[in-house]
Amino acid sequence: MAKYIERGMTVALPVDYAGVSMAMTREMIRHGADDLHLVCVPTGGLQVDQLIGAGLVGTVETSAVSLGEAGGAPRFNAAVKNGSIRVRDATCPAIHAGLMAAQKGVPFLPMRGLIGTDLLRHRNDWRVIDNPLADGCDPIVLIPAIKPDVAIFHAPMADRFGNVWIGRRRELAAMAYASSITIVTVERIVEESLLADERTAAGVLPALYITAVGQAPRGAWPYGLWGEYPPDVAEIARYAQAARTVDGYSRYMTDARPEARS
Repeated sequence: MAKYIERGMTVALPVDYAGVSMAMTREMIRHGADDLHLVCVPTGGLQVDQLIGAGLVGTVETSAVSLGEAGGAPRFNAAVKNGSIRVRDATCPAIHAGLMAAQKGVPFLPMRGLIGTDLLRHRNDWRVIDNPLADGCDPIVLIPAIKPDVAIFHAPMADRFGNVWIGRRRELAAMAYASSITIVTVERIVEESLLADERTAAGVLPALYITAVGQAPRGAWPYGLWGEYPPDVAEIARYAQAARTVDGYSRYMTDARPEARS
């Protein structure tokens, strides 16, 4: 499925608890499409750090990148310091607003919460205007639509018709609605339609929005997946320690295999 990803594409990736496809991370690195613009929805972590370490990232648009309790994201931090990537600072609501604008087919959505922040000095694509429906001065920020080329995430299951169950993780739906291509890895594929069962239907992302589905057991490892398995905090900490250096990162990426620690 990595064949869908081409050099220079904008790629939407989910926050660590929402179904990160670490299985696709490895395939993206093997595939080698570079100069990617990553949109973190709304923050990034291990997946983003590994793609940066592999030299595939040109730009990161995010509210934050970290490894949580394991500390900072070492390859991201190093890339920021040496200037090898561009960082577009955002906020969580701003990223969601941009995706929502794309979903609705409008060029922007307005937000108030950014007024008075220094982010406005660094984002010349965010525009401050006077509310045209108000009398007098009433500034509001316009967030342009974020239209990813590709959205990538991992979910517990899909059915043979291509419907994917995402439960309450509606940010995954927002990513798919806004993107031209949606690639999903899943723990398992079931025969019966997920839309036919009242217990699962409300949490299903219909096949209409899915480009490709691949089965990848433990495909979020070392992250966890809701209702399936917890995060492997020791493994994430091991990466955080190893990836402090370029050589350590390379050794880790050569040695680490999810099946070895299942």
